[in-house]
Amino acid sequence: MDGTLILGGTGFLGPHAAALALARSRAVATFARPLGPPVWAVGRRPEDAPRYGTPRDGVQWVTRDLEPEGAVTALLEELRPKRVLSCAALARVAACEAEPERALRLNAGVPAEAARWCGQRGARLVHVSTDLVFGAGLPGSRAGFREEDPPAPVSVYGDTKARGEAAVLEACPAALVARLPLLIGDSGGRGLGASDSLLVAVERDETPSLFVDEWRSPLEVTQAARALVELLGRSDTGLLHLAGPERVNRFELGCIVLEEYGVGPEEARACLREARQAEVETGGPRPPDTTLDAGRARRRLKSLLEGPRASLRRALGGSVAPEA
Repeated sequence: MDGTLILGGTGFLGPHAAALALARSRAVATFARPLGPPVWAVGRRPEDAPRYGTPRDGVQWVTRDLEPEGAVTALLEELRPKRVLSCAALARVAACEAEPERALRLNAGVPAEAARWCGQRGARLVHVSTDLVFGAGLPGSRAGFREEDPPAPVSVYGDTKARGEAAVLEACPAALVARLPLLIGDSGGRGLGASDSLLVAVERDETPSLFVDEWRSPLEVTQAARALVELLGRSDTGLLHLAGPERVNRFELGCIVLEEYGVGPEEARACLREARQAEVETGGPRPPDTTLDAGRARRRLKSLLEGPRASLRRALGGSVAPEA
């Protein structure tokens, strides 16, 4: 039993996590195994996923639909990994509102299945959740919601992710659930995430409407991935928040993104439209504030968890955050 398996390896976060897991494996490589323990990344269309790792073919990409009952267990029995990063999800709020049963299966059933197997086999499990398990109330401090605050989602997505958290920790008490915020950064030209989707819209001469009344604690995707890979090698259990240290609204974040990509401050503001949630049809309810307090993670981890301006500047400088 060896190797690292990334469930949901072809989304926005997964390819970054796979590349960083491969780098960790190479650090313990031998002559018999020059890439180290295997790293598998699973998704429906691996051919569409960007290859960030070196060598580019070092990650083993697996085509698999995890939605059918038993599919996750069968895959885990086939590969028998030592470490599992669970980031497969139906993450679009509108899609979850339209297909609540499918959302429940992918956001709660799939991770529960993985957790049962990991609990029985003694494999390390880190499950990725979201800041959107909060939102019905406001955080108790400007630092944001803490791990001990009870979930209070406003959307089907948030509700099914909260159910997934509970199912994972019940089935595998040794697991860690890592809640992530809004992610920014490089999606490999796919227009995914809060920054790349914005850049695509601006390049099309659109004027995106961004909320001044929605507050988040954004995190750059490679920093999120590096922290998750670090946590795969640790024994932390329960809940942990991974988020940037800055509370910003969506409009402020949009301005930061454009400025870090070379647009002047005045021009950046002119490219965007300030909006309020009530003015825009979003396909589902949106909370006003899901800022996460990630102080616990900063005290524990070597990995950086920086604010949007600093982290984008680091990423655009040609390198991701330093190796933990």
